[in-house]
Amino acid sequence: MQPLAQRAMSLELIQKIDDAGIIAVLIVDEVKHAVPLANALLEGGVDTIELTLRTPAALDAAKAIKKEVPEITLGFGTVLTVDQVKAVIDVGADFAVSPGCNPNIIAEAHKQGLSFAPGIMTPSDIEIAVQEGCRILKFFPAATSGGMKHLESMSAPYNYLGLKFIPLGGCNIENAPSYLQSDLITAIGGTWVAKRPLIQSENWDVITENAREIRNLITKIRS
Repeated sequence: MQPLAQRAMSLELIQKIDDAGIIAVLIVDEVKHAVPLANALLEGGVDTIELTLRTPAALDAAKAIKKEVPEITLGFGTVLTVDQVKAVIDVGADFAVSPGCNPNIIAEAHKQGLSFAPGIMTPSDIEIAVQEGCRILKFFPAATSGGMKHLESMSAPYNYLGLKFIPLGGCNIENAPSYLQSDLITAIGGTWVAKRPLIQSENWDVITENAREIRNLITKIRS
């Protein structure tokens, strides 16, 4: 299974995500917010982000972050098309994720050398992802699918493969421990660290404090 895993995500990036423990999911409406947002997160100890492709500003925001805040591990979310795979590679994405498990998108990411984690919610999704060489999978939507209880039950037949999961959808500071305490989880993702209104209102201090809170929690749980 190891050769397949290396097709989907580099071992170096797998380690970076595991060390991070948290992926801040960001919806950026204005490019001017990109760099101060990245710096606010970094100041709080969060260095791994997922920029969602839900706004026209996302790609240009990524370019600004790559140039001005190179310490950030830059991911993209809501990657749904082959053209989007190519677009995020062009701006220097370190990885990408999708809400679903589309073999065509996974194959294009592999072809282009982009580390990719498809979204899964069922055993069939997991089997498609494994067939396509994926080792890190996005568990989405996590909360409404049953959280860790559902993931533990669903993933049990595949534990021998060494799969790891990134839960997104309903994750927050209150339920973060239930995920982070599990060996199945490499990192959690969520918008609560830097909610869209906080970004729009340029409330960088609150974002830094949110980042610091989850960073301290991760350190406490995983030390």
